[in-house]
Amino acid sequence: MGGKIDRPACTVKPRTPRTLPPGLPEERSRLIRLFATAWVNGTVLHYWFLNGPAAQLQAVRDSFTEWKSLAIGLEFVEVPDSGEAEIRIGFDQADGSWSYVGRDVLGIPTTQATMNFGWDLTTEYGRTTALHEIGHTLGMPHEHQNPFAGIVWDEQKVYDYFTGAPNNWTRQQAFSNVLRKIDSNDVEGSNWDPDSVMEYWFPAGLIVEPAKYKNGLEPPGGLSAADKEWALRFYPTLKTTVPALNPFVSVPLSLGPGDQADFSIVPGETRRYELGTFGTADTVLVLFEEVDGQLRQLAADDDSGTNLNSKIEVKLFKDRKYVARVRLYWAGASGQSAIMLW
Repeated sequence: MGGKIDRPACTVKPRTPRTLPPGLPEERSRLIRLFATAWVNGTVLHYWFLNGPAAQLQAVRDSFTEWKSLAIGLEFVEVPDSGEAEIRIGFDQADGSWSYVGRDVLGIPTTQATMNFGWDLTTEYGRTTALHEIGHTLGMPHEHQNPFAGIVWDEQKVYDYFTGAPNNWTRQQAFSNVLRKIDSNDVEGSNWDPDSVMEYWFPAGLIVEPAKYKNGLEPPGGLSAADKEWALRFYPTLKTTVPALNPFVSVPLSLGPGDQADFSIVPGETRRYELGTFGTADTVLVLFEEVDGQLRQLAADDDSGTNLNSKIEVKLFKDRKYVARVRLYWAGASGQSAIMLW
């Protein structure tokens, strides 16, 4: 985020484009890319602090609480060890504020941070920065890069501003975080929300159109109504009970793109099991085990674009509690698929 001369801007870590097989139908490719960064709803995201003063740590905790207060299906739990954490948070004041996007954090070694805060989070601007970086980790991009925003930039002024103090970015960083429009296939066809927590503050002169922002754009800070709607659409409140998935019983899945089905598993015997989907569908399948009252990811498979099916092979233990979650990208012409444990 950035804007007034004393407001440094966040950067988002570059994403590695997902390689899909050639010849996939355009709509299938679009849906895979659209949901690629989203977590399976119901995931417990564990976070760990690399360092930082107590007040800064508490500001981040408060921001996780604010996201959770929307009643989204994700959970956020602080852990004492980096090896247990999907989200690892640093406070390197020389490195600015940044985050990886969504499930991209799973590809980062556990010895490295996935998020950093480079300035004071106890101010109003700092509080919004913490919400913003967590938004990236949930899968949200920068709002001003929305391809439907219709922003026309004075590109030279953008480069002049962001390559100068306090950001001191390279031209490539300025392009990647401001000028580059996100591919329309990677976002839903939503209107631009200039009030979003994912929007930057911009000084006068950088935006040519819309004309109302020629004198600068300063969002109010905090989560906008559209931010809240996005979070609840991708991560709706979880149902209090889910159906049981019993061995050798195929359960039909009638899901739309982005929809999810959840199942409880309590094995009757200890042995190796296979858990998989069937049908012409692209899905991500995640299996969790309940450990000390919390769900811990045990195994996962993402079959999208492969013409295979998601499949997990794992040893399960008698009477322990497990939860299987399957999220659909695309379901072919029939729109039907199924899941089975055997």
